[in-house]
Amino acid sequence: MINIIKKKGKSSTEVKVVAQNIHMSAFKARRVIDQIRGRSYEETLMILELMPYRASFPILKLVYSVAANANHNLKLNEADSFISKAEVNGGALLKRLRPRARGRSYPIKRPTCHITIVLKDKSNKFLYESKI
Repeated sequence: MINIIKKKGKSSTEVKVVAQNIHMSAFKARRVIDQIRGRSYEETLMILELMPYRASFPILKLVYSVAANANHNLKLNEADSFISKAEVNGGALLKRLRPRARGRSYPIKRPTCHITIVLKDKSNKFLYESKI
């Protein structure tokens, strides 16, 4: 799900992308998301490509997607953008049963998570900081 947000009054333009029901633990995804929050787009790509975690691949795909949407829909330059907001929320648990000895069963709980990434333009960021 992709949302493009244009707020009236403020001249900020941000692009938001949400990936739901990603098959990984929210704790493992947060470990990667905490490293990229607030960084520029190019720096984020370098960090995610070199991280040894399995959680970095779906997040890398999301960052590519949000940048492509910003470029195509709003004509924003990727080099001038940064990750303004990145969060991971827990999703539904996939519950399965595993057969065990003597006819018993053992529950297996596979966690899922929802990942949200918001991309903003750098030039607008410095504009707001000068007004404060």
